[in-house]
Amino acid sequence: MKNFFTGSATAMITPFYDNGGVNFDAFGRMIEYQIENGTDALVVLGTTGEPATMTEDEKVAVMKFAKERVAGRAKLIFGTGSNSTAKAVEATKRAEELGADGVLAVTPYYNKCTQKGIVEYYKAICAATSLPVIAYNVPPRTGVNILPATAEELSYIPNMAGIKEACGNMEQICETMRRIRPRMDLYSGDDNLNIPIMAIGGAGLISVASNIVPAQIKEVAAAMQKCKIAKANKIHEKILPLIDACFVEVNPIPVKAGCNMIGLDAGIPRAPLTELEEEHKKLMKKCIKAAGVKVIC
Repeated sequence: MKNFFTGSATAMITPFYDNGGVNFDAFGRMIEYQIENGTDALVVLGTTGEPATMTEDEKVAVMKFAKERVAGRAKLIFGTGSNSTAKAVEATKRAEELGADGVLAVTPYYNKCTQKGIVEYYKAICAATSLPVIAYNVPPRTGVNILPATAEELSYIPNMAGIKEACGNMEQICETMRRIRPRMDLYSGDDNLNIPIMAIGGAGLISVASNIVPAQIKEVAAAMQKCKIAKANKIHEKILPLIDACFVEVNPIPVKAGCNMIGLDAGIPRAPLTELEEEHKKLMKKCIKAAGVKVIC
């Protein structure tokens, strides 16, 4: 299926208190910040939201809070992927029960299944829900790569809405686009490749950097949708150092530090992730200022 959402989506962080609990007050402010700046969809409990270190009760609470706070003002996508197909199916059913507009399911990490295993995984998830399902391909983190022929096979599943591509290989992404274009959308899952992915027909962006610069990421997506490439490049090049800074350590360590710097009270990542190194904090602060965003602390 096509046209589930277009434009910009933010891979939301989950703010934690120093004692480890979820900071819902801060999360509410983050949601408002995104909506006020034109973000079209919010991805909650994706990789950037650190669901791997959260309890099931915490995940449910976060989804319920997001549903109530967003109140239909943006598309709401819940992350439901797992290294266990059964758990992914269960999480997808729960996401639908809690009012998601769609789900994002990362490939089954660590197990390193075959391409056939990937197909069966997404077939099971799609069969468990009536919601649109977006596959998430991020082999540097999962050890599994959705190859173009596999993406084409997935595109024939009726409620398979798209693939978020973060494989980093534009040759592969172009071939995937060629194979799925008539039936399924492609989304950029790598902020560095936002413009080239949209240039080949990508429907939108699922961004980490937009936690900090949602308006600018939205502008890039909107400009590319209107084929205003020079405008998109101008905006993208201004925020590119910040995009790079967001990945100077493993995501979401840098972006959480950046959110703290602009007053969004992100807290610190959960172990085994650690706080951003001091030298990288200086870099992040410099890049935020260069992007035209006020640094609070």
